[in-house]
Amino acid sequence: MKKLVGLITFFLFVILGGCSQYNTAPIDQLNTYLEHWEKEEFTEMYEQLTEDTQEAYKLEDFSERYQKIYNDLSVKDLKFSYLEQTNDELKAIHKNKEATIPLDIEMNTIAGIIQFTEDITLTVDEEDDAKWRIDWHPGLIFPALKDGGKVQIKQVEPKRGDILDRNKMPLAINDTAFEVGVVPDDFKDKKAEIDQIASLIHMSSDSIEEKLNETWVQDDFFVPLKNIPNNSKSTISQLKNIPGVHLNETTGRTYPAAQAAAHLTGYVGPITNEEMEKYPNGTYKESDIIGKRGLELLYEDVLRGEAGVKVSVLQDKDGYQEETVIAETPVKNGETIQLTIDINAQEQIFESLEGNAGSAAAVHPGTGEVLALVSSPSYDPIQFVYGITQANWDELNDDPNKPFVNRFAATYAPGSVIKPVTGAIGLKNGTIKHGDGLTINGLTWGKEGWGGNKVTRVSTSSGPVDLRDALIRSDNIYFAMKAVEMGNKKYADGLTEFGFGEKMPFPLGISSSQISNSGTLDDEIQTANTSYGQAEVEVSTLHMALTYTPFLNKGNMVKPILLKDDKKGEIWKKDLLSKDDAKEMQTYLREVVTKGTAKTANDSKFPISGKTGTAELKLSQDSVGHENGWFVGYPTEEKDVIIAMIVEKAEGIGSSGYAAQKVLESLKMMK
Repeated sequence: MKKLVGLITFFLFVILGGCSQYNTAPIDQLNTYLEHWEKEEFTEMYEQLTEDTQEAYKLEDFSERYQKIYNDLSVKDLKFSYLEQTNDELKAIHKNKEATIPLDIEMNTIAGIIQFTEDITLTVDEEDDAKWRIDWHPGLIFPALKDGGKVQIKQVEPKRGDILDRNKMPLAINDTAFEVGVVPDDFKDKKAEIDQIASLIHMSSDSIEEKLNETWVQDDFFVPLKNIPNNSKSTISQLKNIPGVHLNETTGRTYPAAQAAAHLTGYVGPITNEEMEKYPNGTYKESDIIGKRGLELLYEDVLRGEAGVKVSVLQDKDGYQEETVIAETPVKNGETIQLTIDINAQEQIFESLEGNAGSAAAVHPGTGEVLALVSSPSYDPIQFVYGITQANWDELNDDPNKPFVNRFAATYAPGSVIKPVTGAIGLKNGTIKHGDGLTINGLTWGKEGWGGNKVTRVSTSSGPVDLRDALIRSDNIYFAMKAVEMGNKKYADGLTEFGFGEKMPFPLGISSSQISNSGTLDDEIQTANTSYGQAEVEVSTLHMALTYTPFLNKGNMVKPILLKDDKKGEIWKKDLLSKDDAKEMQTYLREVVTKGTAKTANDSKFPISGKTGTAELKLSQDSVGHENGWFVGYPTEEKDVIIAMIVEKAEGIGSSGYAAQKVLESLKMMK
């Protein structure tokens, strides 16, 4: 029976009992040697070797060989075991002055568990026959090293997983790239060529010179400088004409949708020391890339995969090199992620914004599949993969429209697109009934005690105003009156039921919509202004699109999903209004387009329904500020997608009318 070395001494004393200390000396010496080995105390191990072994292997060679191999392999959890020696065997060992014991060795390495058995021989010390020494050989490191050779560690890098859209079209994939480098011997006019290369690959001439002056570089060596994407056709063509330049094909990350999906996909880049510290030691190397933003960061653990490692011993045999594999962990490539996103919709909606600052989200009202998440303006993520120039960085950073800001993750004052939600809250709690009208005089309304604060509407009414009329004409006063009638708490509770103030059940980091900065409605003025999308209420475009799903989904708000394999059609918020009320709201939203504020989106050949909204951004009631234009709309007949869009500072281009037109264009293109 075999025992772990830590227990061997104890069992020997019990079993052998009357055996003398002299008889157990070789075993005691072996145990001491193994204790040093387990602790990687290589100098102490060396001191126990025979004189012949020490003459053949110097201390530095012995220690450094162990140290390098064990460090390179990240050896840990060393374990040893061997068969217990009987009384007769110990007597024979003593008589022969030599003991050869099969030693089982186990270690955990970067390539997994390595186990082997190798004989270890002990002999009596020539000067002191009470001492025993180890007759060491390289096979005790690994058996294949007994006859010479060297340890080789090969690491196979995993292929990063792709990010695909719902139709398996690429959003982020691995593609051919080019490693640009130079061979010093090939230069014809070194200084001129270096300057030309520096200009083409956006490096400084000094930095190229530094790479050429590194200690390892020789005149006939290839010196890598930088990777560039394969779509840099002009740059590649010019580089090929420079004598000293060599281009090697390699693999790099690319983003086919470019700016249209940059905030969604994010990008990868070289890992930093700070990022490495966030992970367990050994998870990443300094040369690794890592997801920096967006989906590349969110799904880093899934996309990156795991490197494969093969540990071998190479030996020269009869003119060729023989490889003995000691341990191997197969490479595990990253997983491919398929999204619900439709790349065509993503690109069409992005292009429809025409570079204006804004955001849009498209969602299927029945399944919850998110079809597009758009932020404009944007940037090309590939610049960050291969190194952005200082000029491009400055241009993006100084852009007043802030292209780095992810607008689909942000929240905005919703303006009048919240009115259908206010209407739904009132229908459910009984404050609003279809056909019941309010008599409203003039263009302003306010209550005594409001200190002169007034709610303003854009047009007067000739008769009582009901929910239908209030939505068609977007009457602020109607919704303010009804919200005040409900009361601060009841109206706030209604917004809470629609998901305001709650983290959205969605993997991407979308800011939570808010009722107010405090989370409550503290007075009637705030309640009145919130009812038509002003005050402190804020909502993201994705959440705004979701708030319209109850009108098409029998009163239920669908749960948004991003991954194609996620369960479809789950309910996030249930029974926000009755089926009949939901159907009636569809009629009203169609009339907003045919008769009301969204006439710019009225197309008889392609009917859509929806609601416009204008959020005024000003410091006080008397001041003048910018306007954000909103529209939330869907195809009246198919009802298979809802788009919510906001265009910032849109007062000069048509405000909500512009947004309505762009949603109409996008819906048409998606069909």
